[in-house]
Amino acid sequence: MAEITAAMIKELRERTGAGFMDCKKALQETQGDLDKAVDYLREKGLAAAAKKAGRIAAEGLVDAYIHLGGRVGVLIEVNCETDFVAKTDSFKQFVRDMAMHVAAAKPSYVSRDEVPEAVLEREKNIYRAAALNEGKPEKIVDRIVEGRLERFFKEVCLLEQPYIKDPDKTVQEVLQELIAQIGENITIRRFARFERGEGIEKRTDNWVEEVMAELNK
Repeated sequence: MAEITAAMIKELRERTGAGFMDCKKALQETQGDLDKAVDYLREKGLAAAAKKAGRIAAEGLVDAYIHLGGRVGVLIEVNCETDFVAKTDSFKQFVRDMAMHVAAAKPSYVSRDEVPEAVLEREKNIYRAAALNEGKPEKIVDRIVEGRLERFFKEVCLLEQPYIKDPDKTVQEVLQELIAQIGENITIRRFARFERGEGIEKRTDNWVEEVMAELNK
């Protein structure tokens, strides 16, 4: 497979307006061919969705999901451009699915842009120390740190997590498919997740499996 460089991703982003991870995936799927990567993004509707990203989205919904028994609760705000779209069944279902995803997948941030610099530095220092303790050569430690940081983003950032209802897609991909379908900019603005007794030592139970079962009904 051809090496995918930051410069290639930057050029593809400038040509399509698509997101970083989408451009990276497109280049991987097309063996680094920029023209084919542009076509790939257009076919997926991602280039068209990216062009809408700069438009103001101030309408939308705030929704709540409370897991049975009040064990886990989520508040989420998802924005769109018009009140008309906010009232559609597809938009309402997306907001509800996102609330349930947050309940089950426990992200900490919407996107990597929200991760505080102090958190990133702490993670980098931990990954660097771990790599050196594992005996990795100094010359490849930076690459190891970068790879582990990417995995960290996929764990804690909502948009980069595998979507609970379809793990072959990220939440970002599902969002962009909806944008392409509806024709408006849609953004997941914020969320808050609450878990009963969080931080208090307690037994492990199967509430995550219960949320998953409800999502897949």
